Amino acid sequence: MTNSKSVAILGAGAWGASLANLAAANGHQVRVWSRQGSQTLQTVLEDAQIILSAISMIGVRDVASQIQSFSLSPETIFVTATKGLDPQTTCTPSQIWQTVFANHAVVVLSGPNLSKEIQLELPAATVVASNIPTAAEVVQLVFSSHRFRVYTNPDPLGVELGGTLKNVIAIAAGVCDGLHLGTNAKAALVTRGLTEMVRIGNDWGAKTETFYGLSGLGDLLATCNSPLSRNYQVGYQLAGGKTLKETLANLQGTAEGVNTCQVLMQRAKQQNIPVPITEQVYRLLQGEVTPRQALDELMLRDIKPEYNY
Repeated sequence: MTNSKSVAILGAGAWGASLANLAAANGHQVRVWSRQGSQTLQTVLEDAQIILSAISMIGVRDVASQIQSFSLSPETIFVTATKGLDPQTTCTPSQIWQTVFANHAVVVLSGPNLSKEIQLELPAATVVASNIPTAAEVVQLVFSSHRFRVYTNPDPLGVELGGTLKNVIAIAAGVCDGLHLGTNAKAALVTRGLTEMVRIGNDWGAKTETFYGLSGLGDLLATCNSPLSRNYQVGYQLAGGKTLKETLANLQGTAEGVNTCQVLMQRAKQQNIPVPITEQVYRLLQGEVTPRQALDELMLRDIKPEYNY
């Protein structure tokens, strides 16, 4: 391959491994770092032209500050593929990377991408978004293939929030299916969930149309309808009578929606944003209501117009 790039992937979980395989299949030189691995972070990052972070939210700030002490080329592009919010600051992962590496291009990669399906080489699409269009285009070429279609987008915050906020709605969708409430209920929940995501995103400064794209509606549909989604599983298991502790202990990997929900409630209160679905998911996760009570609360809300024109 003539335009081969040196790509460092941080995080060797299912998502990091899937992205590593996609880049390697396109002929790029890929190195993967994980905390359990034998190679140091510095070794893996040596001469990397693209550094992609697929680590869970809890580790982002710590890893970013470690990398800060290494000498990187000013041309190095950072890509973040983490979905979550920082509990301390309510920042998104890209905001953390951009704060630490103010002079580097930061690209967000997010979409309806269930890792297990990508590992099986089933077709999928994703979005790469950046304030620097050329950086997004470089990343687009690295990961695009006949089975993985990559679109660019100029709204990194909206793309990132789509992937983050839908995890909370996915917990609610899991509850809905776990209680066997039917297709009508689920369709209503997911649609109103999208409205809530747009409301929060707009307050944050994201563009409405981004949420109707792959990284918003697309990811919402995939996560709310798949038992492969860890966040969906959290809701489903809670509806089946399991405790949150039991449910999380049996999950393979992190259900980011649990932390996101808490951070979101904090922000919604500060900004005075109405978030009825997030609020009921929060109360459910706190053990304040049963799954059935949470759903009843949503159905009993005051009647109102669908849109405020």
